[in-house]
This record gives sequence, structure tokens and C-alpha cells, in this order.
Amino acid sequence: MRKRTWIPRIGLALAVGLVVLYSGFPFYWAVVSSLKPSAALFTPRLELWPSAWTLEHYRQVFLQGRFLRNLLNSLVVAGGTTLLGLLIGSLAAYALGRLPFPPRRAVLYLVLSMNVFPHIAILSGLFVLLRSLHLFNTHLGLILSYLLFVLPLTVWILTQYFRALPPELEEAALVDGAGVFQTYWKILLPLAAPGMVSTGLLGFMAAWNEFLFALTFTVGDRVRTVPVAIALFGGANPYEIPWGSIMAASVVVTVPVVVLVLVFQKRIVEGLTAGTLKG
Repeated sequence: MRKRTWIPRIGLALAVGLVVLYSGFPFYWAVVSSLKPSAALFTPRLELWPSAWTLEHYRQVFLQGRFLRNLLNSLVVAGGTTLLGLLIGSLAAYALGRLPFPPRRAVLYLVLSMNVFPHIAILSGLFVLLRSLHLFNTHLGLILSYLLFVLPLTVWILTQYFRALPPELEEAALVDGAGVFQTYWKILLPLAAPGMVSTGLLGFMAAWNEFLFALTFTVGDRVRTVPVAIALFGGANPYEIPWGSIMAASVVVTVPVVVLVLVFQKRIVEGLTAGTLKG
């Protein structure tokens, strides 16, 4: 029987390889397409490794001052959403995970249910609200609208993390005279760093890639984010779609997120598994 233990391992390796191939091939194809000359993009023959290379598409992307502005807008909006989501979400998660009050389970499920509704269902109401508050076509308006789907995820993950921390830490801090907020800020929050990193990165990616709200709540490049800017790329004439520039811009936008995941992968795994591995 021991001789057959390699069979499940091979099956698992094949399954992982298929998942990696399925997930990574679109990005690989975007990189390859961004390096092809425009004429080579429309050849009927499939080329997994192009015969000719060019950086012209990247040059065209970076020569557009508006694209750099769109990158900055995405960084401001995604970063602001992440920071504000972590601040509010960690406070709510601490209350739901550590403070005893009867309806906390119902509150937690209510918060999670906010992600059940499709974004298109709340689009018109949110549009009217932002217009009435004079937040239409502003960074703050996008940040507040993105919190609608970032906060529930943040609260849910961090609640499980705070709940898994040993209660003796809290008891010792209270004996030493620390208040509830001091215990949260000085004791529990530093210990929740892996959960904060993983949750913050997930929220950042969700805000960085969001398209529908950014398309609806922005006008012009002053506030417009990168996903919308890429969708609105124009060619030399109204009937041309600049696929090479679109692919190059997509690669430029994807690389920072990939780098963040690779840098913080250990923290991400620790944060996502902490609630299941601890008490």
C-alpha cells in the first residue's frame, strides 16, 4: 500500500498545475500581446512565443499623461479605502469578537449580508446620495462607495481573528489598569498584524480593480481610475481598438498587485488561517 502513496501526490500536483495554468495564462497572454507589434496581434496563427518584439505599446501608454494621472487616482482611492476600511473594520471586529453583548452574532451576519446585494442594485440610490452630498466625481465619494463592499469583508475576517486571540491578554491588560480602547490599541491590534495585512491586501485589490462604481461616479480624468481609463482607451480613429496599448496598460496595473501578494504572501496565509488554527 505504501508504494501507491505517490498516486495521490501526482494527482494533487496535476490539479495544482491546472489551476496555476488556468489562472496565470491570461496574464501571460497579456504580457506577450503587449510586446507584439500591432500587426502581429491579428494574425490567424496562434503564437505563444512571438517572433517579433516591441516596447512601442508601453511607450504609448506612458506618454499619455492622463494614464499616469489615472494610476495616481487608483492609488489614492484604493489606499484610502484600505486604510479607512481597516480603521473602522478593526474597531467593529474588536467589538464583535471580544466584547460580550447578546446580538453580536446577528450584527455580524447583518454586516456580511451587505455583500449579498449586487452592486448594480444600489447604484442609482448611491448616485443620488453622492450628488446630494456634493461627493460626485471626487476621491472621497469613490472611497465611501467602495467601503460598501470592503467593510463587510474586513469586519468578517478580523472578527474571526480577534476572537481567536487568547482572552488572558485582555484580562492581564485590564488588571494593569488599561481601558477597553487601550487594550485594543496597544495589546490586541499589534497581535492582529497578520490579519490586518491579509484583509488590507484583499480590500486594496477589490478597490484597485473596481469598475462599475468608478465608471458611474466619475467624469473626466481628474478622478477617473485605471480600470475605467483602460476601458476607454481610443485608437488613431474611432473605429480602432488599440489592443496592444490596452494589454500593456493591463500589465502595468497588474504588476504592483502581484508584487504585493508575493511580498506579503506569508502574512496573508497567517491572517486567513489564524481563525481556524487557534482556539
